[in-house]
Amino acid sequence: MTDVVAAVDCGTNSIRLLVARAGDGGLIDLHREMRVVRLGQGVDATGAFADEAIERTRVALADYVTIMRTHGVGAVRMVATSATRDAANRDEFYAMTRELLGAVVPGAVAEVISGDEEARLSFAGAVGDLDPARGPFVVVDLGGGSTEVVMGDGDGVHAAYSADIGCVRLTERCLHSDPPTDVEIDDAIAVIKELLGEAFSHVDITGANTFVGVAGTMTTLAALAADLPEYDSELIHLSRVGFEDLSKVCWDLVRMPRTQRAALGPMHPGRVDVIGGGSLVTLELAEMIGERTGITDLVVSEHDILDGIALSLLDVD
Repeated sequence: MTDVVAAVDCGTNSIRLLVARAGDGGLIDLHREMRVVRLGQGVDATGAFADEAIERTRVALADYVTIMRTHGVGAVRMVATSATRDAANRDEFYAMTRELLGAVVPGAVAEVISGDEEARLSFAGAVGDLDPARGPFVVVDLGGGSTEVVMGDGDGVHAAYSADIGCVRLTERCLHSDPPTDVEIDDAIAVIKELLGEAFSHVDITGANTFVGVAGTMTTLAALAADLPEYDSELIHLSRVGFEDLSKVCWDLVRMPRTQRAALGPMHPGRVDVIGGGSLVTLELAEMIGERTGITDLVVSEHDILDGIALSLLDVD
């Protein structure tokens, strides 16, 4: 088993890197980084990657490869999720990743994972720092192009479903004005209700004790709810947000113009134009989960699919 591994998560909105080694029953981070590259730009409408989106991703991945080599990485796993599953020209993306990752591990290439595998990796990363006694857990990974809903406990995943709804996909499909009009918001909510309703018809969350949210929309909402002057991952990790406070933050963001969102201290520039869509998805998640379980707050985890990928390489329980 190799000592140092690299995990890369390439989603619809961002590409993230974790370089880690095994610790006492978990991971020791050596490097963790996120860049917004918007690989999924226009994929929902065109069915293909834009040339400029592939180039932004290539530049970021080339820098990540340099970091991997500096740390002496012996194994690498790069997963690509929602946007890549849907893109007709994904072979161009594969060729780019094979060329770059091959400089670290010969033959390495990005793999497109299923929504089910994405959900299971997210769950493994999300609950690693939580007391098993707080389970069962309903874990939600709200990404740019998809939202994974997972039910499980200390013994693993019981059920999982990947819904084709995320902050980028919803924004491109429904939220065209700045700020969105009431009609656009109503249309977006109708889409969310339909797709999340399908998810919860497949995943029975009855009996869940803790709602865990991961990925950038959730962590940003938690930072804003805590009124932090800037983003602080240590303060955010495993913080709790009551649904009443969550609702206020979400609706404020939906109704803000983009210039006002951009001025918020914890807001990453790459989330400014899509956080409203993510907020609407979060609102519906809170309502649906609360109705089915009686849960009244959200626990936010900084650890997610990226950690799950690294754990899969290190075989750490």
